[in-house]
Amino acid sequence: MTPILRPGSVDDADECGRILYEAFGSIDSQHNFQRMFPSQQVATTRVKQLLSDPRFYSVVGEIDEKIAGSNFLDERSVIAGLGPISVDPPLMNAAIGRQLMRATLDRGMKQRFVGIRLVQTAWHYRSFSLYSKLGFDTRETLSAITGKPIGVHLPGYEVRPASERDLPTCNRICQSVHGHDREGEVFDAIRQGTASVVERLGAVTGYATCIGWFGHAAATTNDDLKALIGAAQVFLGPGFLVPSRNGELLRWCLSHGLRIFSQQTLMTIGLYNEPSGAYLPSIVY
Repeated sequence: MTPILRPGSVDDADECGRILYEAFGSIDSQHNFQRMFPSQQVATTRVKQLLSDPRFYSVVGEIDEKIAGSNFLDERSVIAGLGPISVDPPLMNAAIGRQLMRATLDRGMKQRFVGIRLVQTAWHYRSFSLYSKLGFDTRETLSAITGKPIGVHLPGYEVRPASERDLPTCNRICQSVHGHDREGEVFDAIRQGTASVVERLGAVTGYATCIGWFGHAAATTNDDLKALIGAAQVFLGPGFLVPSRNGELLRWCLSHGLRIFSQQTLMTIGLYNEPSGAYLPSIVY
C-alpha cells in the first residue's frame, strides 16, 4: 500500500493515539509482555504532547483518507530521536511502516542532524530488519526494568530536584559520557519538575530527567545512578532502561527486587561515541 504522507496536527491525536495503543498492545499481547501504554488515554496523551510541540516533527500516513499510522522525530538536541512509530494493526506488514520511517529519516537528513537514534524491542525481528536495511547500526542491548520504587539511600550521595541553575552542569556530565548534550530534554524535565540531580562531596555528579520510560540519566559512576534510582518515588511508564552490559548496575537493580521484563536494542545512524561513564537511556535513545 502507498499511503499519502502529511505533517501531523493536534487534531490527529485521538486517532493516532488509538493506533499507537492498539499497535503496541497487539504485539505485547501476542508475547504476554507488559504493555508499553497501559491505556488508550495514556497513548493519546503522549501523542498529543508530541503533536503540539513544534520541536517534534510528525508524519501521518493516510489510506483512503483514514489515518493508517504515524511517526515522530525528537529535534530538541543535536542528536535526533526517532519514534514512536505505529501502524494500525489491520494494515501492518504492508510497507507502511517503511514509508513512515523513510519520511522521518529524510527529515532528519534535511535538518542536518549529526546523528539519529532509536530503540526497538529486541524480539521484534521485522522492525530490526527494517531499521538495519535503512542504515541503522546496533550499538547496545538494553534491559527494561520494572517494579516498585525501592526507597534506597546511599550514604554520601544526596539527591534533590534539579533547577535551571543545574543545566550547565548536567550538560557537561552528558557531554563527558556521550560526547554531546541533551539540553532540550533536560530543560523540559526541569520545567516539568521531574528532573533530579545527585551530589557527592558538594558537587553534582549525575542527573536524571526522570527514572522512567521516556527519561534518561547520565552520571560519573554507577553509584551515582544507584542513588538516583534509589531516590525515585515513582518509575514513570512501564519501567526504565539499563544497558545490559552494565552488569554491576543490573545486578544491583535485581538484588533490590526489580525485574527484567523485556530486552531492547539501541540503534544509530551518524555520530556515535562509545559512552564513557554511567548512563540510562530513554526509549527514544
